[in-house]
Amino acid sequence: MNGTACTGTTTPGTTPPTTPPTTGGVPSDAAWVDSGQWASWTNNGYTLYNNIWGSGAGTQTIWARSGTNWGVVANHPRTSGVKSYPNTGKTLNRTLSSLSSVTSSFNVSVPADGDYATTYDIWADNHAYEVMIWTNQHGAVGPIAEQYDANGAVPNVRNLSVGGHTWNVYRGSNGANAVFSFIRTNTGSGTIDLLAVMNWLRTNNWWGNVTVGELQFGFEITGTAGQSNFTTNSFSLSYS
Repeated sequence: MNGTACTGTTTPGTTPPTTPPTTGGVPSDAAWVDSGQWASWTNNGYTLYNNIWGSGAGTQTIWARSGTNWGVVANHPRTSGVKSYPNTGKTLNRTLSSLSSVTSSFNVSVPADGDYATTYDIWADNHAYEVMIWTNQHGAVGPIAEQYDANGAVPNVRNLSVGGHTWNVYRGSNGANAVFSFIRTNTGSGTIDLLAVMNWLRTNNWWGNVTVGELQFGFEITGTAGQSNFTTNSFSLSYS
């Protein structure tokens, strides 16, 4: 995950968690809890990462009942730069043309304040390409783009309907790889045809018949308003 921050505020989509957190935000029935920077856990084909990768980070504890029901309790300073990307996901290692279906559903609860985005992160061709698919955002965060104006990043494509949703689409580079970002109005839950999104990139010559590697979903956190809870109430990813 390689993100940048710019100013922009929207109201996040939220969904109540399936089970209220206990003291400290970690459920008492969690099967795994870890505060390590690079902590990981594999369950039922999904791999979870705490992934505190940015400079100036605070504290973050990841917990999970399973690979698809998990969350973090984070307390990061509201300074510039992404601090972490806790996530769950799978590694496909499949060429785009060999895939006949890639679909995913999500249901999350996010804080009312803070600087963060809930996003998919898809890597292709050995990290030459990164596709970010934002489902909600709040605070001082924004996509990488080729052009910026007084309002922030300028989309290359506006109001694109693909994969079951409508997006503004941005392209740019973080200096290490190309980044394509699909951003919709905020929602806390939904189902996305991820293959349709990836095929749109190929049809429009933003990339070719790439090899899709890691496909991840989680919370890109730049800063929090004190200790904050981010929860994935449910998640699924299937492909063939």
